[in-house]
Amino acid sequence: MSNALVIAGTDTDVGKTLVSAGLMLCLPKALYWKPVQAGTEPQTDTDAVQRITQLPEERFLPEAYRLATPASPHLAARLDGTEVAAEMLALPQVTAPLIVESAGGVMVPLNEHLLNLDMFARWGAPVILVARTALGTINHSLLSIAALRARDVPIGGILFSGDAHEENERIIPALAHVPSLGRLPRLERIDAAGLHLAMQAHVDIAAIEALLA
Repeated sequence: MSNALVIAGTDTDVGKTLVSAGLMLCLPKALYWKPVQAGTEPQTDTDAVQRITQLPEERFLPEAYRLATPASPHLAARLDGTEVAAEMLALPQVTAPLIVESAGGVMVPLNEHLLNLDMFARWGAPVILVARTALGTINHSLLSIAALRARDVPIGGILFSGDAHEENERIIPALAHVPSLGRLPRLERIDAAGLHLAMQAHVDIAAIEALLA
């Protein structure tokens, strides 16, 4: 087993930063790491998770790359006059559980030859795939799972985010043969207390903890 969990999305803005924040609240010793941050205004994902959770700074590791432009990391790095290198993205050697939030989806390019998927395969840590519930999610989810499986990346499960959609939430785990970890509902107000309660009520935290055992 691994002490790291990778939080990846099926698409952009699917809720993986909020899920990462929720896991930080539910796993009391966990550390958060965003290896590649593309876009720093109005805030980084690390800033957002820390603001939502109100957790101390020592539970947040610095990014390996902090790129200014909100774009695919390969392009954001080029605009910053740098290139993302795989050797800079080795998992930090920590003893606490590590929540690793990827920059976008499974097939997002980090440079001209390196995808998120390549790093997931190197890390060998279970991936929790965060998927929206709306139209289009079946295709995006199944393609993402197929890509992970083709590279023998362990899949911890799929975690839905958004309004309830019973059929999408049923058919994707059934077709993909992966566990459903629940659905984080849309929150009217996002704060630490409300997020923690929603995670405990709607997400299979015990199954997630078992991935770290």
